[in-house]
Amino acid sequence: MSIRLAVTAAVSALALAAASSLVSHAADAPDFDYFKAKVQPIFLTKRPGHARCVMCHAEANNMLKLEKLPEGQAAWNEEQTRKNFDTVSKIVNAVDDPLKAKILVHPLAPEAGGDAFHSGGRQFANKSDPLWKTIADWAKGATLPAGKK
Repeated sequence: MSIRLAVTAAVSALALAAASSLVSHAADAPDFDYFKAKVQPIFLTKRPGHARCVMCHAEANNMLKLEKLPEGQAAWNEEQTRKNFDTVSKIVNAVDDPLKAKILVHPLAPEAGGDAFHSGGRQFANKSDPLWKTIADWAKGATLPAGKK
């Protein structure tokens, strides 16, 4: 086999592997509809002893920069929801194991495996918290049942 043919075959194999990886990654990407219906509302939820996530993370200068709520609005519009989804998806996709994503680890109590410091307090005391589980399920690829989208 000529060197040119061998190089061409190698490049083709690499391109095919890369394309396959992208398709696989896209198939594993977090679901927008699940995020919109179940995850994003968590950022607006007032939890006893804590501020709502949106209070500190709207227009924040950190990894979780949520969109600012429109004046007088209790929820984000579609465009803002897409931006929030993109932001949070990047956090999940930044790690190989979605359960190690900052969106799950940072607000989790240290004794439950969370980060040592979160200025917003321990939003989740442990991994049994239903809202923590909702975010974890989404990060792992959960989707809404047919007919709920």
